[in-house]
Amino acid sequence: MEPFQRLDDVAMPMGTPNVDTDQIIPARFLWRGRKDGWGQLLFNDLRFNDDGSEKPQFVLNRAEYRPARILVGDRNFGCGSSREHAVWSLYDYGFRAVIAPSFGDIFFNNSFQNGFLPIVQPLEVCAALRGLLEATPGAHIVIDLEAQTITAPDGTSYDFTIDPFRKECLLAGTDEVRFTLSQEDKIAAFEKKYETGMPWM
Repeated sequence: MEPFQRLDDVAMPMGTPNVDTDQIIPARFLWRGRKDGWGQLLFNDLRFNDDGSEKPQFVLNRAEYRPARILVGDRNFGCGSSREHAVWSLYDYGFRAVIAPSFGDIFFNNSFQNGFLPIVQPLEVCAALRGLLEATPGAHIVIDLEAQTITAPDGTSYDFTIDPFRKECLLAGTDEVRFTLSQEDKIAAFEKKYETGMPWM
């Protein structure tokens, strides 16, 4: 995974609450493999008409927001059915973080497993950020993971919290499995010491 340290990039506002995983990636595409690429399918039914043409009213189809890597959503983002594919489609499109007042629990946990950062901020902060992005399409937000800060387009700074272990994994570009495997020598030493101290086990 790509290490996540500091992201200074275009942000996209999406003020719809309860954006569920089926809106992020429709269930009919879930037969595809991870390596097949998912970015082109992101928000498929919201972005495209049945004939494949773009819906001009959808925010991601506006030229100013196409290069966005940060999404500012509303409450309960990523709710609905369990599917890691929702995070894959966001990541493969180019997004690296979502800022929202709350998240679906499974989506929230899947995000960290895939090098993707979900940030919880108060409802009023998210509304203020979306307002700035709507007023100045193409504006940047800066996310500094090490400092745990968000800098809005107008320069206002907000702190955010994150589990220390998850932060460490994101900074290193690793996940829990890879981190555990990197501790193989320490695990082997512990097991040897344990066996020596308790030979009857």
